[in-house]
Amino acid sequence: MSKPYVIIGGGILGASTAFYLSKQGTEVILIDRHDKGQATDAAAGIICPWISQRRNKKWYHIAKNGAAIYPSLIADLESLGEKDTGYRQVGALSLHTDSKKLDGMEERAHKRREDAPEIGDITRLNAEETHSRFPILDKDYQAVFISGAARVDGRKLLKALKNAAEANGAVLLSGNAELYASENTITGVKYNGEIIDAEKVILASGAWMKETIEPLGIRLDVSFQRAQIMHLEIPALQTADWPVVMPPGSKYLLSQDDNRFVIGSTHEDKIDFDYRVTAAAVHEILDQGLAIAPDLAEATILETRVGFRPYTPGFLPVIGELPGYQDVLLANGLGSSGLTMGPYLGQQLAKLALNEKLDIDLNHYDVTSALITNEA
Repeated sequence: MSKPYVIIGGGILGASTAFYLSKQGTEVILIDRHDKGQATDAAAGIICPWISQRRNKKWYHIAKNGAAIYPSLIADLESLGEKDTGYRQVGALSLHTDSKKLDGMEERAHKRREDAPEIGDITRLNAEETHSRFPILDKDYQAVFISGAARVDGRKLLKALKNAAEANGAVLLSGNAELYASENTITGVKYNGEIIDAEKVILASGAWMKETIEPLGIRLDVSFQRAQIMHLEIPALQTADWPVVMPPGSKYLLSQDDNRFVIGSTHEDKIDFDYRVTAAAVHEILDQGLAIAPDLAEATILETRVGFRPYTPGFLPVIGELPGYQDVLLANGLGSSGLTMGPYLGQQLAKLALNEKLDIDLNHYDVTSALITNEA
């Protein structure tokens, strides 16, 4: 009798893994506690890794492939009736007031298009052209426009992935799951007092993963940042088709299908789960948001969401077997690129679970780099 693949954690990574496993006709159980502050639930993503200045080639490999997988993923979801995925290719405006900085962006984009044609057209825009694409921007900005860039609503994509996985036969359970060991071997999970025998257990619980593996005597070296993300609306504007905006610095601005604006995000290093919306964060977001787009002064503040992004050492994701436990797989450390990388790493986790050939070199994302044993 076949045993299911059991996934602990139902954010973008876990849901993507469940979808890709269920697509192969395997038996899948996804268990999620629905923790408050789940990164995917708070996130509004920009899928545009190609002009990043990060020099880590291993990080870029995952980010680039993460962006490339989206069109086929969305097509798969739509074929199962999931039309509201929150994904839309609207292009991105990478802003600056310094022409030399824009020259560098443009050069980097053209170079990276050589092996990433999904970047699409790369267009240099003057201040007037930039303002016409996103009419509430400060008029001093010029831009490089990347036509292949997209935005994605984390909540909508997560719902679509879970619905599609269920349509493929996956079982979704709500609650806490613990690793279950028999004779020093992980054979499944304990859920609601019952033992579920598993073919493999896949850990995808982000910032909460530490507590799952601690009973094994292994500590996971995962830190996290609190991200506060603000949603606003200018009722008179129809903004659903506007591109995403990537200004200098760490903030971004995008619209959604319901004409909301999203300004994000803060990057707050934390040692505990503090779910509060704070005055300092609201001030930071509005201060920098209004500097980018002064007309947001007339916007209605709808809500501020809080999420916790997990980071592993070197800000590089890890993926693979839990050392000493070949039937336990995990991935972690997606950080602020969760919506870009999550579906791709979920696909790789599914391939790893099924003993299929991967599209990445696991040695580059070694799980041991994020583990501290008690003997160390």
